[in-house]
Amino acid sequence: MGDVVIPVGAGELPGYLAVPEGAGPWPGVVVVFEALGATADMRAQADRFAANGYLAVLPDLYNGAPWLRCVAKAMREMRAGRGAAYEHIEAARAWLAGRDDCTGRVGVCGFCMGGGFALVAVAKYDFQAAAVNYGMLPRRPEEALRGACPVVAGYGAADPSLRGAAGKLERALTAAGVPHDVKEYPATGHGFLTESALPGPLGPVAKIAFGMGRGRENAPDGWNRIFAFFGDHLKKSTT
Repeated sequence: MGDVVIPVGAGELPGYLAVPEGAGPWPGVVVVFEALGATADMRAQADRFAANGYLAVLPDLYNGAPWLRCVAKAMREMRAGRGAAYEHIEAARAWLAGRDDCTGRVGVCGFCMGGGFALVAVAKYDFQAAAVNYGMLPRRPEEALRGACPVVAGYGAADPSLRGAAGKLERALTAAGVPHDVKEYPATGHGFLTESALPGPLGPVAKIAFGMGRGRENAPDGWNRIFAFFGDHLKKSTT
């Protein structure tokens, strides 16, 4: 479908909607972008979900503003577990679930910063499944993840910024009794599921600090796990 407007309280938020071919209704997915914002690569991930039978919306949490102006505030909200970005994620979920072409079952998929948002949203809102891709863990994850929906997650062992996160998440989800599939890929850095790259001189810095670009050969396995998991937890009640 393309560009859409998502109601948020008395205001609105721009977004991108990807619609599967054929006749719906379909389960939905809210795609929460990485730090660079609603880039062409993030739209491509929404398209990927649509190609696999999901009605996918990418809300622009930066509301059209450049990412450099918004990323610091968004990261603070993500770490705090509250703020406008969470309200926008919930507004996107509710808008998607209420559409006639949606079954009402909605998942969330977050990348990088978006993965951190997703890990809070899984217990905060009425999502039925979540894909967390190299997302920062919430404070006190054992408490934050109580009552969470099922979670599939992927991390890179060569990502210095998230060292040990996969194991901590596995333990927290197990302790909370949440169905999950957490995997850490060896010799793999941050951002391995997509083709995003930081612009200009930030690119080489990211390769050193986050292992960006390493392990992209593991992307097919990562996506297969996501779609298998979402198939079990989002599509199973749609027929």
